[in-house]
Amino acid sequence: MYETLTYTGGIYKHEEITELIEDLGGFVLQENISQMDLVLTLAVPIEDVEKVEEKAKQLLGKVKIAPMAGTEIAIVSPTLARQHLPHSACDISEYLRRYGAKDNMIGLQRGAGKGISRISEDEKKLIEEHDLAVFALGSFRECILNKSHLFEDIEIPVIVTGAPQINVEDIHGADAYVGGLGRIPRRLKRGENIRALKELVRVAEGILDQKRVDMSDDPPIVPSILVKTEIENQVPAMKQVYSPAPVVSQLDGVRVKLNYEKYHDEIADVKVNDKRLLDISEIRKSMMYDYILVKLLPETSII
Repeated sequence: MYETLTYTGGIYKHEEITELIEDLGGFVLQENISQMDLVLTLAVPIEDVEKVEEKAKQLLGKVKIAPMAGTEIAIVSPTLARQHLPHSACDISEYLRRYGAKDNMIGLQRGAGKGISRISEDEKKLIEEHDLAVFALGSFRECILNKSHLFEDIEIPVIVTGAPQINVEDIHGADAYVGGLGRIPRRLKRGENIRALKELVRVAEGILDQKRVDMSDDPPIVPSILVKTEIENQVPAMKQVYSPAPVVSQLDGVRVKLNYEKYHDEIADVKVNDKRLLDISEIRKSMMYDYILVKLLPETSII
């Protein structure tokens, strides 16, 4: 079992922390460098967490548990227009990143309007490529209740956010609802806003933890973080991807930021524990920029 952590510190001697992680049999999930600051999202065996904390202390860095590391979350707004992409959606996205999540902002093409809002099949498929979806809706109870058709048949867990307090049982298709996060024309920096964001994190962590528990009954034959590492090591083209997260870990797979038509055969031939990735996963074209989506098959489905 692995614990996911976030290390924050300076770039001076940062190779010492990465070498320790490798020696412990752990993985660096994501690395972000901003001027002289470094943020690492990592996974290490649970029994070795104290060793990482000791090394971080030596390097004057900080380590904290990142329960959402290794997950990809969709933050969905009715449209990308300024009146429907509230500050709350941007702040929700930024806040979830602090806890290790990799999130993507998605604006629906025709999501505006209480009576005319729609979601296309392609948009649904794109959202369902993620581990969790957060629908950032507005400030009116009736509007939120009348937009349940946007997410009622989406197959991944859905959290809805809005300004009023609403019982989740009243919102058809939502797994959870978090109030206090409607359309606010400013940054969410006040006390009540921070409390609402913390509640969102608590709810999201609970849903993702339950999803992990459900997967443990029939888990993938290999962990997704191992697949991520092997792809980065065995596919030379990954060195030409300048995204801060060229391979994004999910609970049940990875998103590879390479063109599907050009590289899917190479991805299929990657060896993980002496097994070809093609034999232990479903490899298909992502709805996002024609990337490659790898979904690991459960153990019982592999002969």
